[in-house]
Amino acid sequence: MSVRLRLFLASALMLFTELMLIRWLGANLLHLSYFSNIVLLGSFLGIGLGFLVAKPDRRRGAWFAPALAVLLLAVPFIPGGVDQTGSDLIYFTAVSTEGAWPPVVTLTLVFVAVAAVLMGPAIMVAECFFELPRLDAYRFDLLGSLAGTVSFAVLSYVGAGPVVWSIVIAALVLALVGGSRLTTQGIAVVALGVVVYSMSVGVLREGDIWSPYYKIQVIDQVATDQAGTQTPAYAVIANGVPHQAIVDLDFRLEAEPFYAQPYERITEGPVGDVLVVGAGNGSDVALALRQGATSVDAVEIDPRIKQLGVELHPQKPYDDPRVTPYIGDGRAFLHTTDKKYDLVIFALPDSLTLVAGSNQLRLESYLFTQEALEDVKAVLKPGGAFAMYNYYRENWLIGRLANTAEAAFGHAPCVDAFRARSAVIVAGLTEADQRCGDPAVDASVVTDLSGPPPVHDERPFLYLKDASIPGTFLLVIVMVLLVSLIAVRVIGGPLRRMAPYADLACLGAAFLLLETRAVTWSALLFGTTWVVNAIVFAGVLIVVLLAVEVTRRMKKRPSRPVAFGFLGATLLIAWLVPTSWLLSLPMGLRVVVAVAIAFGPVFASNIVFATRFDTTEDATGAFAANLLGAMVGGCLEYLALVVGYPALLGLAALLYAGAFLLGPKVKSPVPVG
Repeated sequence: MSVRLRLFLASALMLFTELMLIRWLGANLLHLSYFSNIVLLGSFLGIGLGFLVAKPDRRRGAWFAPALAVLLLAVPFIPGGVDQTGSDLIYFTAVSTEGAWPPVVTLTLVFVAVAAVLMGPAIMVAECFFELPRLDAYRFDLLGSLAGTVSFAVLSYVGAGPVVWSIVIAALVLALVGGSRLTTQGIAVVALGVVVYSMSVGVLREGDIWSPYYKIQVIDQVATDQAGTQTPAYAVIANGVPHQAIVDLDFRLEAEPFYAQPYERITEGPVGDVLVVGAGNGSDVALALRQGATSVDAVEIDPRIKQLGVELHPQKPYDDPRVTPYIGDGRAFLHTTDKKYDLVIFALPDSLTLVAGSNQLRLESYLFTQEALEDVKAVLKPGGAFAMYNYYRENWLIGRLANTAEAAFGHAPCVDAFRARSAVIVAGLTEADQRCGDPAVDASVVTDLSGPPPVHDERPFLYLKDASIPGTFLLVIVMVLLVSLIAVRVIGGPLRRMAPYADLACLGAAFLLLETRAVTWSALLFGTTWVVNAIVFAGVLIVVLLAVEVTRRMKKRPSRPVAFGFLGATLLIAWLVPTSWLLSLPMGLRVVVAVAIAFGPVFASNIVFATRFDTTEDATGAFAANLLGAMVGGCLEYLALVVGYPALLGLAALLYAGAFLLGPKVKSPVPVG
């Protein structure tokens, strides 16, 4: 196998495995539904260590397969659970924490295990860097990474799950260890057999359904009402957490009467045109139809959950000709629809997972900002109303949502609170379009509905009470940095090897913040769907590859002041352009402008990186410094909880300034070659 093909396949294996671990571990370890960034940080550490320990012609990365097999076998024995006793950060989970390990213990083990796994393909990649010119090696590394990213996205699109993922990994590993010793090949084959079995057993034995967001299990049940009447029901379990129930509508209304409360609070007359965001398996849609809706647009982000409603819901709401289903993000739908509605409902749109590439952005985060409710107001007909309901866990969250509705609509909404802190908030387009009456408040559980102020698009952390970094997150950050420092020193050798490349570490940290900003910004502009997320990650790799190709073909490369000046200009433009203006643009124009603004700094920063990397004496040490810097950037991302996502651009600018000051002083353009 040629070195370029080996590098391409090893890089594809590296990215494919990283994405697979983010999905698979998040579905099987409850902590990772809310700390998925730990897998990304562990990947950066493992890849950085792989580059530090790689030696020419050693081929040690073939031991990746046994490491992955051990991790997959160990996961079922890790007790899960998320502590819900604190009130400053809300986790939407009903799983008991009895017997569960503290989050920091579980996350430390996962962080170390992921790093150990990713070291394997990283060593395979790094070994190729010894045999190729620097930018040529980087080019094929990017091509392989892009192939791994696109392949995983395509498999997600067609609904393939762990069985197919493990087969892809096995095929890549077998291709890469073909030139190894017979003993190494045998161990790899056995380990890969364990990998395929471990990832297949749940699907084949338990009937797991893999959506683009969750591992879904459907459990047959029999529901019993207070009179003893029984009816068939199904529990929908997402990532191990009870998420939805599919049951007859009459039974649901008896057990959870708040579902019908919005219709008691809107003015008299026909319901008319209804928009349901978070339509799920269809219960809220069925209720709207029963209330006389003339049309229902049902928006659900997860195609598999919607399909379960088509197949299993007793009322068959999705079969009704008045219903038009949409698979996508609710906020994005509000931005693009030209239809007006008599009633807009946010029907329990609480996700159990984060947007990949961010540490606290959930799928529904941009639905509950003040700007989002202003978007709702804009699609209401005269006399229309908006309603949202859920089990909100904390009184202050009910209060915050009520405050948000008041800020968006200009008057106080109707607030009805029930047992288990379930609540219904209804806001008419005008105060005359809502009928509050006497609030149905259960005083035994709701004592104070004042709540903190609304959240906004730049800091959309609805479930975080104050602008702070929770103690658990601080412990995780300390753990990541401490373990990384020890691992780099013990495994990678003396830190002085990377000392000349401190500027590359700053570039890596800043680039991670740019990538995070691109992910979260795109989620706001185009939706938090996995499709948008995959396009952004692929787009970043394409732009980086373009920057490398441009750098390789330059007859005379720009001086450092010129390159950094170009980078600073792109950052300034990204800082100055208001998101609200972009959201006002037609979709086609919005895409063009957003791509230019989001990817401009990515392109410019990689012109800087490629020019610098091509002149380094120690290619693998320099690349390791850049990757480990990216891991530090992942920790710095938590500052967004305090300062918001736009401020990450300012932090990235400071890191780029540090890279400029720490880099080699080159006063004249660097000649190519």
